[in-house]
Amino acid sequence: MATITHRSFLNLTAFKSFTAETRRRYERRKLGAKSSVNCSQTLEGSAQTVAVSNGKDSLEICRVLNGMWQTSGGWGRIDRDAAVEAMLRYADAGLTTFDMADHYGPAEDLYGIFINRIRRERPELLESVRGLTKWVPPPVKMTSSYVRESINISRKRMDVSSLDMLQFHWWDYSNPGYLDALKHLTDLKEEDYFSKWCVGKIKTVALTNFDTERLQIILENDIPVVSNQVQHSIVDMRPQQKMSELCKLTGVKLITYGTVMGGLLSEKFLDTNLMIPFAGPPLNTPSLQKYKRMVDAWGGWSLFQVLLQTLKRVASKHGVSIPTVAVKYILDQPAVAGSMIGVRLGLSEHLQDTNAIFSLVLDEEDVNSIQEVSKKGKDLLRIIGDCGDEYRRA
Repeated sequence: MATITHRSFLNLTAFKSFTAETRRRYERRKLGAKSSVNCSQTLEGSAQTVAVSNGKDSLEICRVLNGMWQTSGGWGRIDRDAAVEAMLRYADAGLTTFDMADHYGPAEDLYGIFINRIRRERPELLESVRGLTKWVPPPVKMTSSYVRESINISRKRMDVSSLDMLQFHWWDYSNPGYLDALKHLTDLKEEDYFSKWCVGKIKTVALTNFDTERLQIILENDIPVVSNQVQHSIVDMRPQQKMSELCKLTGVKLITYGTVMGGLLSEKFLDTNLMIPFAGPPLNTPSLQKYKRMVDAWGGWSLFQVLLQTLKRVASKHGVSIPTVAVKYILDQPAVAGSMIGVRLGLSEHLQDTNAIFSLVLDEEDVNSIQEVSKKGKDLLRIIGDCGDEYRRA
């Protein structure tokens, strides 16, 4: 294995643009030099799919992903059979990409049951169904055997020979073991590549909640990540400040979560006053509580109501819902390949609203009205830090 270097290529406090040397390096890669990075989108027709790629690695996913955090507890009891039936309905509706993690309760196990149902009952969907998972390891030494054993657990739970995408998370940047882990993951991706099946234990390697500085370090170490999953909504526009420039330069794409803020960006919370006890809908899920704190940091509930009212006017104009507008606005942002919508499998569904995202076109008036309110909020980059810093600051 090549020696791993841990060099800091960015001064984020004074970040304006990337060095000419770095820019030239990536421009050469775009012209076909060593391990070229090229992410392309399939935006014809319904604009429903996108291909994220890096060199020879490529994966086509649905631009709206089914987020399975809600299976981890706190949103209501998940019935296994009802959950799998719901997953089949999502797949039948064309929403064929499922996002999960090793720590999302039974999410990977549910996917394993689901994909077996697909194999038996809907083999025609096998080519389009995707299972994206995350690995969130403890800060132990990242040896080849440890990484392999950890990934094998997800493969077994999901009942797949090769993971479509492994999204890697790391808690502590002061521990450079994340580079070791990613090198080993790359080895697993390339393992058996030249066998008759031409596939390793992982098809694509990606990141989750990495900041701009570390993403560039990873790319400079020739680790072929295809995407970075980050929090991104009309309230949280941090990814469009530093991260998007690096993505534009290198071709890495963003997959976003928190895009409807756990349901806060919906008609349910329009014209409500949470300052009055029991006057508004309860914040009774982990995601609602999490994103309410984000609203407080951004500008407070009164300004958030102005945003909801603006989104409602845009939604009514197009005959759609507030969440539909909220997701479409983020999908239209630079470098965004796909956006997550949490699914409460077997408890509630919003298939019609979700599919409406693909046909919605926001015009200049819509975009300007949303931007006008969004910019009235505080700069979360200054308050929280770059992408993922909310998980690393005390």
